[in-house]
Amino acid sequence: MFGDDILPKLGDILNELTTFSSEDFLKLVKQTSDIIKNEYNENSSLRRTGNLLFIPSSGEAIIIGDIHGDLESLIHIIKDSDFIKKAQKKQNVFLIFLGDYGDRGPSSPETYYLILKLKKLFPEKVILMRGNHEAPKDLLPIPYELPLQLEKYGSNGKRIFSELVNLFDYFLSIVIIEQRFVLIHGCFPTQALTMEDLAYAHEKHPKQSHLEEMLWNDPKEGCNNSYYSPRGIGRLTGIPVTEKFLKLLSVKVLIRGHECCEKGFKINHNSKILTIFSTNHPPYNNKYGAYLKIDLSKEIENAEDLKKNIIQFT
Repeated sequence: MFGDDILPKLGDILNELTTFSSEDFLKLVKQTSDIIKNEYNENSSLRRTGNLLFIPSSGEAIIIGDIHGDLESLIHIIKDSDFIKKAQKKQNVFLIFLGDYGDRGPSSPETYYLILKLKKLFPEKVILMRGNHEAPKDLLPIPYELPLQLEKYGSNGKRIFSELVNLFDYFLSIVIIEQRFVLIHGCFPTQALTMEDLAYAHEKHPKQSHLEEMLWNDPKEGCNNSYYSPRGIGRLTGIPVTEKFLKLLSVKVLIRGHECCEKGFKINHNSKILTIFSTNHPPYNNKYGAYLKIDLSKEIENAEDLKKNIIQFT
């Protein structure tokens, strides 16, 4: 996208957040859409099937949970993880977002802009997953504040929102880091039977509930089956569901977002699930936000093994 000698520095990227116009935003959404539609072809080191991406267990992964328009925390993570310098040096590093980039928080447009800018600059290293706040229109949360936040762009606000919603359809529903982790925003879908059900959940929606549950489900302790969620959409799932899919996918741990955590993270289901929440700003009142920085070459057995990789911040 850029020659090595003209890649912008972090300061240049951050300065752009205060100067971009609605036309710049629309252009960036279009450029990102074109990138995502055409990535992971036969020349890529990564393999995509439907909306499932396979990543080899090598290199480093920086994994970010829900941001919800918290631009301050996102900038902190990017600086603290040193992602941009690593990416510019062509190190084997991935910046993986678990979804829920905007809505709720005050800087949602700027947060989306920064994330899409990173995807444009480092397309093979930035992995964009779908959260329930990037769901199809029939699965979006209520209330949904993003359209109101885009009104500051005048008549282009509605167009930006429409283009963003179309872009969300190309975001990944599931990422598998081979022999290590599976990443889903919500949790495993209770009615799915095969890997194809997970990879093509977006195509099976709305006839089947797989996508809804992958975006909206939560793990529940002491639950041997699944129950309707108090969220009003999705389900609460028990340990048997978790163990079934970890075995199916030949991985050890599910890494997810979706739930606010007081410490920025929590562990469920006999240390088989790790939840990461990367904002601690209003409207959320958790003490810490957190993100993960993992050496993918190292074998792990459970989520407890990942505690040393969790980086908390206030």
